Amino acid sequence: MQSTVNYLWHTDDLLGQGATASVYKARNKKSGELVAVKVFNTASYLRPREVQVREFEVLRKLNHQNIIKLFAVEEMGGSRQKVLVMEYCSSGSLLSVLESPENAFGLPEDEFLVVLRCVVAGMNHLRENGIVHRDIKPGNIMRLVGEEGQSIYKLTDFGAARELDDDEKFVSVYGTEEYLHPDMYERAVLRKPQQKAFGVAVDLWSIGVTLYHAATGSLPFVPFGGPRRNKEIMYRITTEKPAGAIAGTQRLENGPLEWSYTLPITCQLSLGLQSQLVPILANILEVEQAKCWGFDQFFAETSDILQRVVVHVFSLPQAVMHHVYIHAHNTIAIFLEAVYKQTNVAPQHQEYLFEGHLCVLEPSLSAQHIAHTTASSPLTLFSMVSETPKGLAFRDPALDIPKFVPKVDLQADYNTAKGVLGAGYQALRLAQALLAGQELMLRGLHWFVTVAGVPEIQELKRAAELRSKLRTLAEVLSRCSHNITETKMTLSNLSSELMKNRDQVHADRSIQQIQCCLDKMYLIYKQFKKSRMRPGLGYNEEQIHKLDKVNFSHLAKRLLQVFQEERVQKYQASLVTHGKRMRVVHETRNHLRLVGCSVAACNTEAQGAQESLSKILDWLSHQLLQDRTKGAQASPPPTAPYPSPALKDLVLHMQELCKEMKVLASDLQDNNRVIEGLSRVPSAPDI
Repeated sequence: MQSTVNYLWHTDDLLGQGATASVYKARNKKSGELVAVKVFNTASYLRPREVQVREFEVLRKLNHQNIIKLFAVEEMGGSRQKVLVMEYCSSGSLLSVLESPENAFGLPEDEFLVVLRCVVAGMNHLRENGIVHRDIKPGNIMRLVGEEGQSIYKLTDFGAARELDDDEKFVSVYGTEEYLHPDMYERAVLRKPQQKAFGVAVDLWSIGVTLYHAATGSLPFVPFGGPRRNKEIMYRITTEKPAGAIAGTQRLENGPLEWSYTLPITCQLSLGLQSQLVPILANILEVEQAKCWGFDQFFAETSDILQRVVVHVFSLPQAVMHHVYIHAHNTIAIFLEAVYKQTNVAPQHQEYLFEGHLCVLEPSLSAQHIAHTTASSPLTLFSMVSETPKGLAFRDPALDIPKFVPKVDLQADYNTAKGVLGAGYQALRLAQALLAGQELMLRGLHWFVTVAGVPEIQELKRAAELRSKLRTLAEVLSRCSHNITETKMTLSNLSSELMKNRDQVHADRSIQQIQCCLDKMYLIYKQFKKSRMRPGLGYNEEQIHKLDKVNFSHLAKRLLQVFQEERVQKYQASLVTHGKRMRVVHETRNHLRLVGCSVAACNTEAQGAQESLSKILDWLSHQLLQDRTKGAQASPPPTAPYPSPALKDLVLHMQELCKEMKVLASDLQDNNRVIEGLSRVPSAPDI
């Protein structure tokens, strides 16, 4: 066991270890709170004094939810070694998340967006405080699980951090080689002498490698045999990478370098998100500092992604789920164009269903009017142009299953088992996606067949539904009218009672009676005040004084009697009555609000029904006119699936519905006026 004044830990509880320090899980001696303590070793004290204290100073300067918190700086008793007491993250690091077999091919989209949001927010705080981290990697991004089960990622390990403005440079080398900027890699790993100075862009390169790793489960730059076995090729890949490429690999020993401009097909991120992310990766994974984005542009572009909302669209023509990322303030026209880019279905050919109902998207409206979608409840896209469904594109997981070596090699066997398990999880995800796609295909097509079928059948069905709706509205309106009548009577009775009580209050004379007693008492008081200045009173004056004393007492008694019986008791009784009346008023108002909501809902439904009726009537009239025109021109008349007499009857039926609709609308307007009048009735006054 080791300890400081306030914290205690066991050396077995090691969380991580570096060249200059070890991190342990510790507890507060008094509260038992779990913390992480960073204990510096002997090698750390060989560094210059300013380097030793730099991490303390940087952490004290920072305060952000996506940066690990520093609680205290203490010393171990005997050795006087410095100990940083920091926030403990029980869920490990982003690296430990990525090393889990289920994330062998990268994080799910939702989790990746959480990582992106947290890293961007934490880095933004660093830049606002003029700090360069110099060792960004998944192992230095800790994961905490919030109260609602959501991940919170925090930047940690500021041992290499220092203050550096955007236009400043540094020459010292820090970091982990797979995530190092190529210029730093050349000097730190290859040990080649060069006089280059480094700027804040080194953090951007590390962020790019980290985000690629999080999105795919793999490093972007991999020579044959791995980054640490073939360092020269590693350097070549990063420095010879063409503009726009985001990854490079060497698959064969001494083989050619292969470049990738997209994320691998095994990645779990949707094409919609990939189209937003890839340009960012391409522009921060640039070796030449003149071509590499600065932090301002990086923050602007990543914030643009994080501020977007996703609309799930299942394309029936392709049988593919799409994630369309748009801003809530964008118009639907922009959304339709974004769908076109992903599906190749032109906006004028796009038709949508949502939850089995036709969904008409007006291009001029805001995208906020689009229904809230999920992967299991997407917008279903139908194209008026026929095409062959291509289905979900994927890589067969069997191609990614490694084989065990014949001999017993514990490390190799572990790695193989991990790879097989990772491919197994990928197969499970693909199976789930394929099954969900099959369900969405069947469901979506069924909806379009039933909803977008023969127009006449649909209009007749709508007419029947509208008649049923009108009857329901009429019943609701009748109940509302009855409720409104009862409410009017209740409020009228209460108003009459209040007016009567107000008249009684105005007729109350208790205040005047008390004032009269006080006036008389004041006169006696003045006489007493005057008498006290005299040396003595004569007999008669003394008798009058005695009578005044008796009268004064009687007046005081009368005043208190009037106060208690006429004011206090009546007031307390009125409080009880007032409470009852207030309850009546509140109940009545609440009831009135419910009635008002019902009437408003009826009004809205009635308006919608009236508009639908008008549209149906116009459509049927147009159909009837077409039938007449065809009948006049054709001899003999062609056989129609729905002859003119049926259309005539339907038109008459719809005209009757319109008449009923007008009567209902008139009643609704009357009820609205009554409710508006009742809503202005004030609550009972305190009396």
